[in-house]
Amino acid sequence: MKVLLTRPEGRNQLMIEALTQRNVSYFVTPLLNVQPTSNLDAARINSTLKQADIVIFISTNAVTFSSQAINHQWPQSAHYLAVGNATYAALKQIGIEAEKAPDDCQQTEGLLTLDSLSNIDGKHIVIVRGQGGREDLATELSLRGAQMNYWEAYKRGCPPLDTSQICQQWQSFGINTIIITSGEILDNLVKTVPKELFAWLQTCHIIVPSSRVYEKAKAFGLQQITNAKAANTNAMLTALFQK
Repeated sequence: MKVLLTRPEGRNQLMIEALTQRNVSYFVTPLLNVQPTSNLDAARINSTLKQADIVIFISTNAVTFSSQAINHQWPQSAHYLAVGNATYAALKQIGIEAEKAPDDCQQTEGLLTLDSLSNIDGKHIVIVRGQGGREDLATELSLRGAQMNYWEAYKRGCPPLDTSQICQQWQSFGINTIIITSGEILDNLVKTVPKELFAWLQTCHIIVPSSRVYEKAKAFGLQQITNAKAANTNAMLTALFQK
């Protein structure tokens, strides 16, 4: 097994340590970069947070970039929710005790099963996320009667790559397993691999974090796909060694 790690720069270390302990070869190519949004309206953000009954964080990046933007000044009265274990840990690190989605469904669908989101008619809810995120969560919470606001605290892009060279490096290294932790990373992977090498990509074991990304991978024509059901390191490792 030779594994391609694709998280943004600086976000692969836990997986590197875990694979090293298991004597599994890996190759790191970040297929996503993340940076703060530049159009922060501080007055509007502060006003929105003061009214918030519930604040939901969609990722660790949401925690990091939003907290930096307001100098860690979060309201004490709000109830905080995290989409998964990593986001929960990131909140705990900055002193926020949060509730998280169930371990067996660390995504939008899991959040929607929480009791704290079942009786929310008239509640003010803020979703902290990146630009262009999914609408499913806000749509469902609106149907339940909540007053919804977004804070898009960061934006994503694809790092500049010499696509033909990097794909040759992957093949020369013997990559046969690729860890994908978001739909955007999957999009960037497919864009990076030229058509003449797509047959090689179809032979790789692709590990994805959710049913949504699993279905997207199938739609792209990928064939050996495992749904880890979460993006955190433990879930990915479990999926990695199941096959």
